[in-house]
Amino acid sequence: MDHSYRVANGNLADGPPSTIEFRNGNGNGYHHETILPDPAPAPIRPDAPTRIFFFIEDLFFLAKIQETARKLGVKVGFLKADKDIVARLSGVPEDEKPSLIVFDLNNAGAKPLTLIPKIKAKLKRGTSVIGFLSHLQGDLKVKATEAGCDMVMPRSAFSQNLPNLLRRHGLEEELEAAEA
Repeated sequence: MDHSYRVANGNLADGPPSTIEFRNGNGNGYHHETILPDPAPAPIRPDAPTRIFFFIEDLFFLAKIQETARKLGVKVGFLKADKDIVARLSGVPEDEKPSLIVFDLNNAGAKPLTLIPKIKAKLKRGTSVIGFLSHLQGDLKVKATEAGCDMVMPRSAFSQNLPNLLRRHGLEEELEAAEA
């Protein structure tokens, strides 16, 4: 290959550095990015009760929830529907009752539309039930709300709000336990 143009025009790599200034809003003329390390995960007490439960089968989404909970220091549990699940959830002492139960409304194994009313009837107040689904499933959203879901949201919105939900439902009890 003929590289004679480099002799005539000069090799770009041998020339002086660029004089183009990059501005990043601080006015110093240099563009640099500060990358902060991830904060250390908050410790989870081994004796802390699990107050947030998920009925989810999607392993990738399950891993995302576990990682988010680990970073926040919130203990979560994952359940599979069985005939004794309602009794198990409602049979715990009052101070260890779940504060949040989350359903993937597309999880056929959990049968959310039949399980949600049973859970709401047994746990009464103090436990929020949230369902998530594809944003195109308007009819399922209506059925889930009628079944007793306190909130039904698209999967993308749930994913975006996951850290806030975990903080709200998982850490408030931790703070109460620390104050006692």
